[in-house]
Amino acid sequence: MTKFSELIEPGVEFKTLGEGMSWTEGPLWLADRQSCIFSDIRNNAIMAWSEPKQTMSVFANNVEFTNGRAIDGNGDIIECSHGRRAVQRRSASTGEVTVLVDHFAGVSLNSPNDVVVASDGAIWFSDPAYGIELAGEGHPGVREYGDRWIFRFDELTGQIWPVVTDVIAPNGLAFSPDESVLYVCDSSNSGGEDGPGRHIRAYDVIDGRLAKWGRTIIEIDNEVPDGIKVDRDGRIWSSAGDGVRIFEPDGTEIGRIFTPVRVANLCWGGADGQTLYMCATDKLLSIRTTTTDATWARRA
Repeated sequence: MTKFSELIEPGVEFKTLGEGMSWTEGPLWLADRQSCIFSDIRNNAIMAWSEPKQTMSVFANNVEFTNGRAIDGNGDIIECSHGRRAVQRRSASTGEVTVLVDHFAGVSLNSPNDVVVASDGAIWFSDPAYGIELAGEGHPGVREYGDRWIFRFDELTGQIWPVVTDVIAPNGLAFSPDESVLYVCDSSNSGGEDGPGRHIRAYDVIDGRLAKWGRTIIEIDNEVPDGIKVDRDGRIWSSAGDGVRIFEPDGTEIGRIFTPVRVANLCWGGADGQTLYMCATDKLLSIRTTTTDATWARRA
């Protein structure tokens, strides 16, 4: 089993990079800008932390309550919009936003929340209802297809298909390094939801298209798992009410990074990919690690 000291060296502590936001989410490292962008959801803005300049700035305003995001094969940003009830592309070169998908079976999505882009280009995203049911996170609305699912969207064919339907409030998503397993957070125990969920489930991915045979592998005992990431060796790093929890692929806990406020989401970045950025309530924090994201080699 991995030792915590092998991932966070003794004496290393987190840094506070910025604070005073409303609710921070959806961090993403942009290598060409050497910056970590993230959402300040209730202020309807995207912020940017410049690592070389050590400064915080507004990346974009009036962004329709964006949340989770990922990089696609062309280096553009794929992001979830609570306000548009959509998954959209934000051009890395021009900033132009294009809606990719906002309907399933002829009705509106709820409020896409987190997204991962597979190596084949398919976009997998969670669709809970925070943006249509919680004040300040989008626009009031109803669940038009009557549930909250995880979808796979094939941009080439335009096909959208539910791949996970047994999670009450699907939230954070991450693939194992070989994309044979999809990890899913159920956060239905938090934020006005209606379930007991505070766990992470694992689903075997079949032919890169379907997620089957789900099983619960992790329970979070402080708040809920919101966002998760998987490192290059397959370990799962999860947000929690008191910081970040680190687990082996089988769910065995390795250790904890404690923070003064709840962490919602996280991502790796920095010049070598080994700085962990943490969206923590009204703050952006960072800590140095000895590992990096499972997709770093593909993105760098």
